[in-house]
Amino acid sequence: MSDIGPVFNNHVLLIALGACLIAQVLKVFVSLVIHRKLDARVLVTTGGMPSAHSALVTALAFGVGYTMGWTSSDFAIATIFAVIVMYDAAGVRQAAGKQARILNQIMDELFQEHPNFNEDRLKELLGHTPIQVIVGSILGLGIAWMAQSAY
Repeated sequence: MSDIGPVFNNHVLLIALGACLIAQVLKVFVSLVIHRKLDARVLVTTGGMPSAHSALVTALAFGVGYTMGWTSSDFAIATIFAVIVMYDAAGVRQAAGKQARILNQIMDELFQEHPNFNEDRLKELLGHTPIQVIVGSILGLGIAWMAQSAY
């Protein structure tokens, strides 16, 4: 555990995590504007505007490209990783959220006359819309660009 100190000097890692944290905090403000109430739970949930996953992986890929070189294999790996994460967020997880919404509706309708039937509802907000992914990615890129410029 004595080798953990240098991790805190990894600017690429810290910037990527910072972009994720900023995106997650922004969700509170977006939720406040949309729903007119403060909901701190969005700090620890998936889905919503902007995509913190997209901000994280875009900032990571930019940081790797900036420090290791835009033609490096490291940048290629980070970029492919970012594309997969963003595709998953807007595709697979978004579809799973839609399925959960439909299943919850079925459960509500089928078991309306049986109030004793108490199954946990499925989480519906799993993924992101494409615009949430794009905004998260732009946010991550902007944060990484500003932070790298400061170093």
